[in-house]
Amino acid sequence: MAELGPVGWPPAPMRTQRLALRESEARDRAAFIDLFASPEVRTHLGGPRPRAELERAAPEIPGRRPGLFVVDLHGAMIGTITLDRRDAERPGHLRPEGLEAELGYMFLPDAWGRGYAAEACAAALGWCADMLPGEPVVLCTQIANARSLRLAKKLGFTEVERFEEFDAEQWFGRWSSVTPPG
Repeated sequence: MAELGPVGWPPAPMRTQRLALRESEARDRAAFIDLFASPEVRTHLGGPRPRAELERAAPEIPGRRPGLFVVDLHGAMIGTITLDRRDAERPGHLRPEGLEAELGYMFLPDAWGRGYAAEACAAALGWCADMLPGEPVVLCTQIANARSLRLAKKLGFTEVERFEEFDAEQWFGRWSSVTPPG
């Protein structure tokens, strides 16, 4: 994934009603490893990675890069939100050259079902709308990932197309700050 480009990174931490979106810190390392080693989290993302491999490979401050927000609840990381440029070689684009802003998210299973993902993603989309006015944001998820599809629709993403990738049917949608969800 390519980074979003010059958008003033890192931003000041953003606060929502219950959460903070902030840059990664050393204290988040264990939670990053938990995310990538979790069979539940990684069901529709290529499967879990071996914990021992992650322990060896994860940097002291994992995920510190433009476009990656740690989602923090009461001082602890519960997930991540990413805003990156969608690879031009992958299927699913709004424009021929690709490289649209793409929303991604992963949350620890203990945080599921409480509305944290919707709250955090809405804040990240608001930040993106402020930093890149008028630019649409895309999201791609497996049709089999019912939770992710519900979240995409709740956030106001509308379906653009479906296609096969990674041996699974994918749902590709768009969100725009200029067009209110209908």
